[in-house]
Amino acid sequence: MPAIDDLLPHVPPTPAPRPQRIALLAFPGVRAFDISVITEVWGSDRTLRGVPPFELRRTATAPDTPIPLRGGLTLTPDRPLDWIDALTPTDLVVVPGIEDPDADLPVPVLDALRRAHARGTPVASLCAGAFVLARAGLLDGRRAVTHWHLAATLAARHPGIQVQADALFVEDTGVWTSAGTAAGIDLCLHLVRTAHGAEAAASIARSMVTAPFRTGTQAQFIEHPTPRADRDADALAAVRAHALAHLDEPHTVATLAARAGMSPRSFARHFQATTGATPLHWLITQRVAAAQKLLELTDHPLPEVARRAGFGSEVTMRQHFASHLATSPRDYRNAFRHPAGNSPIAR
Repeated sequence: MPAIDDLLPHVPPTPAPRPQRIALLAFPGVRAFDISVITEVWGSDRTLRGVPPFELRRTATAPDTPIPLRGGLTLTPDRPLDWIDALTPTDLVVVPGIEDPDADLPVPVLDALRRAHARGTPVASLCAGAFVLARAGLLDGRRAVTHWHLAATLAARHPGIQVQADALFVEDTGVWTSAGTAAGIDLCLHLVRTAHGAEAAASIARSMVTAPFRTGTQAQFIEHPTPRADRDADALAAVRAHALAHLDEPHTVATLAARAGMSPRSFARHFQATTGATPLHWLITQRVAAAQKLLELTDHPLPEVARRAGFGSEVTMRQHFASHLATSPRDYRNAFRHPAGNSPIAR
């Protein structure tokens, strides 16, 4: 008598999805810090923490030939530039920042970037890597950002670029640029969040001991704070911590200012100087992030998600998802639902 399993129809196993492929574009003059950021975000195996697998490759004109970096370091590429030609719109090319925006750039590198973009593969640059994208012609007619110290130079040399001097990172039709140094971390985590959801980005951020995302602009970093500004920043930090712990409660500029011991006008001015965002814009951004996590990790109905995130109603939450994420809460849940189901993490 045949076994019961032999009588059941054969269902072939579902193949595991192909890891997202990330091409780190390497050439003489790239910054070691940016290479480290890219490697930390996409080069570590965090699948046991629920982060999807990635395939990060260091591509260059001469693979296996060490590239000298500042500080006595070297980088050894492991793939030729034509590896980029096999990438798809679900993959990614990342250009680290460069030490010298005036340096000559390898023509094969610029050609590889043009081919990748022409095929629809997203392209991102960190810090002064925007000058590489500009030399490749990928920023003509597009919005872009670089380190605030170099923004005027980028605009002067490439007048066709709409330089956003104070943004932390910018996307324009598949081309991403970021401001200096730490803003590269912001962009890399945002690219993970865009492709794989907020919890994947938050998990990577936790392992890096950094914020999953920062609000505001790089304008907040240009001027050095005074001792009085430091004291104000401490008070504002306590207010932000309270608001995050009570997102489901109503908050206004007046109530937050009272907690900081300031007038509403003074509070709003100092808050924006410290974070680069108005209090209400910051609060909405935090609520959107909280709702993303609840949608990914719980089975709560949408009205309950809206309540817990502090939106008050599903309609309000839907409006903010449309303006911040260009999607609806329902579509976001369908795209990024955590396979573990009703996780206790977000309860």
